[in-house]
Amino acid sequence: MKTAIQIVLWALSIFFAYQIYNSVMEPIKFDKVKKQRYMATIEKLKSIRDAQEAHRSIHNKYAPNFENLISFIDTAQFVILEKRDSSFMRYNRTYRIDMPVDTIVVDTLGFRAVKDSLFKSRNYKELASVPYAQNDAKFEMKTDILDKNGYQAPVFEAKVPKNVLLYDQPEYLVEQENTMIDVEEVNGSEIKVGSLTDVSTSGNWPPFYDTKKDQ
Repeated sequence: MKTAIQIVLWALSIFFAYQIYNSVMEPIKFDKVKKQRYMATIEKLKSIRDAQEAHRSIHNKYAPNFENLISFIDTAQFVILEKRDSSFMRYNRTYRIDMPVDTIVVDTLGFRAVKDSLFKSRNYKELASVPYAQNDAKFEMKTDILDKNGYQAPVFEAKVPKNVLLYDQPEYLVEQENTMIDVEEVNGSEIKVGSLTDVSTSGNWPPFYDTKKDQ
């Protein structure tokens, strides 16, 4: 009888020790997984932003969907320009003499493919796919036009819910993550770049995720 009680006590001790260990280690493991997945997702969002900014620089608007954006990367070219100061003489009617006029001359030197300039080492064909997500999940991307004091400003936003990235993590930790307010973390329930309510192409992640890759 005494031996049986000792075995039960030992079993309970091991069980509670494991529970304590798990309660300490689970958030640590979660944080490691979270940062790894966030980093890959943010790098993809940066690529989306680079592609959209290139699209706007050429077409003065953002691509409305990923199909158009990828097609743009495949075919578009940047114009390579050279600007130089110059001057010439022009007759001045006021002073009735020829006077020098300064100007800027713009020469077209050539063209360079967008995919070679921005995506030579990045797989832009999978630009819409969310890293680590289940069922080939895609980023949500929208565009719009904002009226800013009479100026029609194109805007875009690309985002993914944190739940999609953390689908296999403890539910209570994911809920905490979605309501987090911390200047050193990604706040809110989504990771996103750009905005549909403001003229901005910034992301909602802290500087940590911009510097971590280089460390």
